[in-house]
Amino acid sequence: MASAFRKNLSQLTYRNLLRNLAKQKTRAVIKPYEQPAKKTYLTAHISVFDYDTNNIKHHKPTSIQECFDFKHSSTITWINMDGLDKEQMEEICNHYNIHWLIQEDVMSRGQRPKVDEIEGVVYCLLNMLFINTSTGVIEEEQISIVMGNNFVLSFQEDAEKDVFDPIRKRLHIQNSRERERGTDYLFYSLIDLITDSYLGVIENLGTQIETIEEQILQRTSKHTFERISQLRKDIILLKRNIAPAKDVAASLNRTESELIQERTTKYFKDVYDHVVQANDLIDNYRDLIIGLQDMYVNNINLRMNEVMKTLAIITAIMAPATVIGGVFGMNFDIIPYAHHAYGFYGTIAVMIIIPILMIIWFYRRGWFQNEARPGRKED
Repeated sequence: MASAFRKNLSQLTYRNLLRNLAKQKTRAVIKPYEQPAKKTYLTAHISVFDYDTNNIKHHKPTSIQECFDFKHSSTITWINMDGLDKEQMEEICNHYNIHWLIQEDVMSRGQRPKVDEIEGVVYCLLNMLFINTSTGVIEEEQISIVMGNNFVLSFQEDAEKDVFDPIRKRLHIQNSRERERGTDYLFYSLIDLITDSYLGVIENLGTQIETIEEQILQRTSKHTFERISQLRKDIILLKRNIAPAKDVAASLNRTESELIQERTTKYFKDVYDHVVQANDLIDNYRDLIIGLQDMYVNNINLRMNEVMKTLAIITAIMAPATVIGGVFGMNFDIIPYAHHAYGFYGTIAVMIIIPILMIIWFYRRGWFQNEARPGRKED
């Protein structure tokens, strides 16, 4: 009977366990290799520039079908989409015979910068880097550029951040190179504008590193360590975007595509030089940040050593008085000078004279000189 009771109890416990598990909500599985979801922009802003050497038309279509008439135009057409709308992007790409693999890359986040040539078009994917003025953090925006015969399509991820205004201004100048050259030069101008942003961000990063180095030399704090950690994250972000861009620039410099004329190839060599320079600066700043971390830790250790030295000096100075007081405080009947008329005053005098002599000796030994941090400023 006891065994039957234990069996029923175990079955009841098992049923309760299953019932509790059924009530719990399942958690979403987080995969570390997947990029986090980003907000989707419901509306995209489309602008069209159709131009040649003598004329230019700037058009903002109200419907996607208005962009289709420029496909067979003899002039150069640049269609830019601010904010990714999947349906509109697919309609434009399908009309201009853009391969579906390129369309997937345009809509996919977290892509590695790359360049491809598929079915008569050249596709380039780069990340635009800029500094958020409110938070001071480096942010990135994925930009896709497709070049075909007499047309260039550009897709920007964020509708609120447009980066191609300098090129638009130059297009309105009749004798500018963008107006006199072909689609390959417009393609180069867009890429050059993106890569030039790297140097501006890196220059700002160098200024922050110098500021933090001065703060560490003066007085370290928890805020300083947080800024060092943020700079380390920024360096990783820059390296992840700039290192592949070096391969992109090298591929464009060696390309044999019929869409890129020989006279434009030299400009991609300039893009390659800028990216190499940015990549070298990132490596140097990465070493500097490692040095800042070591400097921060060493500075903390120096401050701890100063505290320990101060406590050691105080303990050494108070030790003779403690020993003398302990000796004369013992409960013995016979203690020398215990009943002397000036015994108490003599003991106090010895307790004072010995620490004074020790302070003089410590001073001559240089224990009170703070040579570790000569430039320290007290708050």
